Amino acid sequence: MELDHLFIAVQHPKQADVFEQLGFTEASANQHLGQGTANRRFFFNNAFIEFLYLTNKDEACSELTTPTLLFERLTSDATNVSPFGICFRPSQAQEKLSFTAWDYHPSYLPANYSVQISYAPISEPMWFYLAFSKRPDQTPEERAQPLLHSCGVKNLTHTKLICSSITSDAAQQANALQELSLKQGDTPLLELTFDHNQQNKTLDCRPTLPLIIKC
Repeated sequence: MELDHLFIAVQHPKQADVFEQLGFTEASANQHLGQGTANRRFFFNNAFIEFLYLTNKDEACSELTTPTLLFERLTSDATNVSPFGICFRPSQAQEKLSFTAWDYHPSYLPANYSVQISYAPISEPMWFYLAFSKRPDQTPEERAQPLLHSCGVKNLTHTKLICSSITSDAAQQANALQELSLKQGDTPLLELTFDHNQQNKTLDCRPTLPLIIKC
């Protein structure tokens, strides 16, 4: 398993403007019909980032969506609620999911597709898995997203997460990956390193976003 993409829960989509202002090229947005959410997205060769926000409370609180805890992540500013989601994909053919999860069948996906979500507490990121996903640079041309950025970054090479607990089996599996590290702390924070920090730059997006970028 390897990192596919991650999300940051935001109260308003304009919070993602800071990412664009730093020289990242924005890709197409998605509306998650039936889930009550939408996003703004930024793609790289090996992963992408989405800024996820609430669009319909009734859909987000529906019987289908409630177990995802997305409504709580998108609306709470409590420090014991992680605003992050970390999605994995297979790193090799026929790979099986390595953490305990349940199948979520959102209405915006084809009937034979599902999102496998960990049973982790909300104090941890939402750990989930897409068995059908692939690297952005392997996407067919008709669905390809922009991968070039004026800030010069190409690959997301490390993701560091600070959260108030790291007890679930999904967290332990994630922490074992070379490209990801977890640390326990009082305030949620995401640190993204691109291209092994070759430019030796550090960009702090706080307080707009709980995010530090190294590129």
